[in-house]
Amino acid sequence: MKTLLSLVAAVFSYALMQTVVVPAIGLLQRELDTTPGWASWIISAFLLSSAVLTPLLGRMGDLYGKRRVLLAVLAAYLVGMIGAVAAQDIGQLIAARVVQGAALALVPLSMAILRETMPRERMAFAFGLISGIVGAGAGAGLVVGGLLADHLSWRWLFGLGALLALASLLLVARFVPASTHTANGRLDLPGALLLGAGLVSLLLALTQRQVWLGLVALVLFAVLLLVERRRDDALIDVAELADRPMLATHALAFLFGAASYFFYLSLPAYAQLDPGTGGIGFGATVTVSGLLMLPGALILLPTGTAVGRLAERYGPRRPVVLGFAIAVAGSALLALSHASMWQHLVFYTVVGAGSGLVMASLPKLIGDLVPLTRTGVANGLNNIARTVGGVVGSGLAAAVLGGGYTDTAFTTLFWLAAATSVLGVVAAPFAVRQAARSSAGSPGR
Repeated sequence: MKTLLSLVAAVFSYALMQTVVVPAIGLLQRELDTTPGWASWIISAFLLSSAVLTPLLGRMGDLYGKRRVLLAVLAAYLVGMIGAVAAQDIGQLIAARVVQGAALALVPLSMAILRETMPRERMAFAFGLISGIVGAGAGAGLVVGGLLADHLSWRWLFGLGALLALASLLLVARFVPASTHTANGRLDLPGALLLGAGLVSLLLALTQRQVWLGLVALVLFAVLLLVERRRDDALIDVAELADRPMLATHALAFLFGAASYFFYLSLPAYAQLDPGTGGIGFGATVTVSGLLMLPGALILLPTGTAVGRLAERYGPRRPVVLGFAIAVAGSALLALSHASMWQHLVFYTVVGAGSGLVMASLPKLIGDLVPLTRTGVANGLNNIARTVGGVVGSGLAAAVLGGGYTDTAFTTLFWLAAATSVLGVVAAPFAVRQAARSSAGSPGR
């Protein structure tokens, strides 16, 4: 239990910082005397760094020991937080955020450690708890960021992160045991460089809307596949990616990431609008707009921890199908009715309930598909898929809202979230092997 709580603390320290700066971007732009474009890199640099570093760090955990790499990531995260607190201009803050991006690896590394240390009958609960913490922390970050932005200096955003990183480092050092399973082989640096360059090109193409960068990304990924097919110690197992259940699981993570960011960008923006001739907006403060999303974030924990029981009773595919279906219902309700605060509060809570089931199902599906020695890198790739989905979702949301904060724009985003979740319902059954389906109990057949 101490191991689980230590890992929960480490993951929460990352999860909170995913979104804590989101409500403070405008404040940071003014305080650092920079442009909106440069201010957006406070988020983009974090996402890019996360996408590039996560698979490499996950593979290092598989090769050299998850606990050792986990401690190194927490130390780097702490350095990045201290650097952000001390930043004097936008360039220094962006550089600190790049270092902080390593923290996404805390999630797959924690999942891999739990798979080694937890009894099988407790594993689904532990995975659900960790997954719930990721979502709940992201939702709490919107509230905490608003409170700190409204009442204290922006440096407290990162000061809080430094304290959490330090506490997590001490807990992991004290209570998390050394890894008992390590993989053979070497670190695939050529694969890591090609993957990193491809992801940077892809995410820049999405955030900067540069088609030529998207073409560069496709070329780099093609070269990556050719290189990895010839390596025995490949970072990316091409056969694993070609496996339909694994590909479907990564697609589910991508869809979930996209749908999540439709809400992260639209709901606070709607709540903070001053009611005008368009008849939309609540004139809420940054703090209140975050509080409206808090129940939807908190419900991730109980729904996430229910995945294990649901999977045992109804089969491994039912929880993720149910999760996306519930998200469809919540998104559609918001699209149809969103003129009142109570509708945002209640309907986003429905979305959160579905999200908890999806988030907790993904690492369980990964665990059923890959050997123990590849858990770290496989979960890392799944988190990358969700990160890329988040970038796509935020890019689409920015494009829709770029035409004006109108009721039609917000309604469109809510319908986009519903449509994305429908795709999740369709894709979810393919994420489970036929053997796993047939071995489920009769209610799941």
